[in-house]
Amino acid sequence: MEFSLTDEQQQLRRTVREFAEGEIAPHVMEWDEASQFPSEIIPKLASMGFLGAIFPEKYGGAGMGYLEYAIIIEELSRVDGSVGITVAAHNSLCTNHIFKFGTEAQRMKYVVPLAQGKKLGCWSLTEPGAGSDAGGTRTVAAKKNGAWVLNGAKTFITNGRHADICVAMAVTDASKKHHGISAFIVEKGTPGFRPGKKENKLGLRASDTSEVVFTDCRVPAENLLGLEGEGFVNTLQVLDGGRISIASLGLGMAQGAYECSVRYAKQRKQFGKAISDFQAIQFKLADMATQIEAARLLTYRAAWLADRAIAAGATGGDAARFTRESSMAKLYAGEVAVRVANEAVQIHGGYGFTKDYPAEKYYRDVKLCTIGEGTSEIQRLVIARQLLGKQ
Repeated sequence: MEFSLTDEQQQLRRTVREFAEGEIAPHVMEWDEASQFPSEIIPKLASMGFLGAIFPEKYGGAGMGYLEYAIIIEELSRVDGSVGITVAAHNSLCTNHIFKFGTEAQRMKYVVPLAQGKKLGCWSLTEPGAGSDAGGTRTVAAKKNGAWVLNGAKTFITNGRHADICVAMAVTDASKKHHGISAFIVEKGTPGFRPGKKENKLGLRASDTSEVVFTDCRVPAENLLGLEGEGFVNTLQVLDGGRISIASLGLGMAQGAYECSVRYAKQRKQFGKAISDFQAIQFKLADMATQIEAARLLTYRAAWLADRAIAAGATGGDAARFTRESSMAKLYAGEVAVRVANEAVQIHGGYGFTKDYPAEKYYRDVKLCTIGEGTSEIQRLVIARQLLGKQ
């Protein structure tokens, strides 16, 4: 069992950290305060290969594995979770769904520009009445004159207003329940397809979260993604990888919150000495560091298993062997991020409640990690089913 990163992986971490601190850090609060999507950073992310991290060079990607991808999301999120989640939704949800289940023609047409960062992607599953119960999808797709016509709305869609390519789930046969949901590729500018309400969020305010609406949206028959009726099943497999990215998102933000707490504790003086000299603060920092390290090990292990599955040529069904581990990583890293950010504010005291210090932003941002891509409660359900051998 090997716990150290390769020289290439360590260099990747340094490269991403330098990029994040140089290109993102100076704008974090500006973007957050204005709830502004950082459009100007997208071409720079693309030029670094971050928007196609896990895809082969044949399809315009950087040819990296999930472990490298986890490092990228972690380091971006250490500086700004908004950028981290933008990259995560583009890679492991939208682009990966097309890569894993699309035809070769769909890969060449859509994965290549997405992986190159020439186009941005979003993935549309959640609806106003279908959150944790994703099988309760109400958006419908009906065959008409050789095409599919979509009607419905999706909510809480990351990159929804800015995406060029949308992967959307819709019911094609209600009588088959979960096996009656299919996936479709919808391009920006398609008549009947438009972004809806932009959400005014607690945290991750620079990431774009909005509705997408389908009104008699006519999609060519060749834009059916995967087999008809298998969209929901494929979605669960896509989420295995997606949860690794959310674990990495939480891990990175927790690391950022911890580091700003260490800096502050060394500088802040009370009773004639730095507060880092007090055992109460030392214990907080020790617990924070230990929990972050445990979350990192769980996250990297899940990423390592995903890479092994890919190297072995695992099919969608075989990929279930890291379902439990990705859910564990997402559950634990997300909840650790919330605990660490809470302690970061406490260590900062009154200053932690102001925007003069980064602790308050981490505190707001991390909560998404216990909600997005399956709540903590759903992760526990997934893990329990895996442990008990239930379908």
